[in-house]
Amino acid sequence: MSTYDSPGRRPRRRYSVAAALTAACTLLLAATGCASTTSSSATEPTTPAGKNAHRPAPAHSRTAPAVPEPAALAGARVNVGEGATVGVGMPISVTFAHAVPESQRAAVEHWLTVGTEPSAKGAWSWVKDRNLLDGQRVDYRPPAYWKPGTRVTLRVGTQAVRHFTVGRSLVATVDVGRHMMTVEEDGKPTTRIPVTAGRPGLDTWNGTMVVMDKQPKVYMDSRTVGLGDAYHGYYAWAVHITTSGTYVHQNPNANTYAGRSNVTHGCVGLATDGTAERFYQRVMPGDVIRVTGSKETVEAGNGYGDWNVGWSEWLSHSATHKGGTGASQS
Repeated sequence: MSTYDSPGRRPRRRYSVAAALTAACTLLLAATGCASTTSSSATEPTTPAGKNAHRPAPAHSRTAPAVPEPAALAGARVNVGEGATVGVGMPISVTFAHAVPESQRAAVEHWLTVGTEPSAKGAWSWVKDRNLLDGQRVDYRPPAYWKPGTRVTLRVGTQAVRHFTVGRSLVATVDVGRHMMTVEEDGKPTTRIPVTAGRPGLDTWNGTMVVMDKQPKVYMDSRTVGLGDAYHGYYAWAVHITTSGTYVHQNPNANTYAGRSNVTHGCVGLATDGTAERFYQRVMPGDVIRVTGSKETVEAGNGYGDWNVGWSEWLSHSATHKGGTGASQS
């Protein structure tokens, strides 16, 4: 038995060897944007903006907003590392040490400036993170996935700057009814992979998720989520897609059931014949994992479920209630 996340049970994810996995996350942070164990988006503290940043700031960030810079921006954390390359689904996610009062959220948005090259529309929206208070997380995304090759600059007021690049497009669609995952790169189907998903009552989350991080090996223990002795041990080639504990990973049961039936506890299982490792090697943080044919849709704050929110609703959760166009960088 391989997985330990279930929409029906909604367990809060816990590790039996938390210290070891936290260390592993720290080692992988620079390469994968490994998520914090307390928040789906608080992955890296911001660092001071310096004169030697390797890319120019957005043109519109050179004029400070009329409102004072909110104190909440000091010590804010950003989910994307400096100089990273991410998949087309990765939102910018900024988290704060304390909940930002509604009266200050518009000011925060004004001081969080995003520049893109080429120019691209986008907007901030306040997201209720699964593990944080309301007002501790605000995300930025375009109306649709980022265009591959887009260069992005984020300025967290006068506190920090972060540059990253959007890589090639990879979207993996899991059809739980057909027990099959189809992988598309740059819009073209490239691979069909037999899978086994969550069994009835422990269904895999439906909807669009984004790769948060990945690890070659993760310890999973069913006792930590109230499932008795159903499974415990290390599982390989683990691609992390929700804060609550959903992974796409290697599962020995997939050798028998992939392509035939759903037998897991909520994750997506891949065979041990190299299938899981090959998928693991292909994906990177920000790649899109879509699940169709299941039941309950994953919430926006359970990992990066932002794409399950329509654009009009996305704007409605902005304190300024409008999107903007990231100024092209000179």
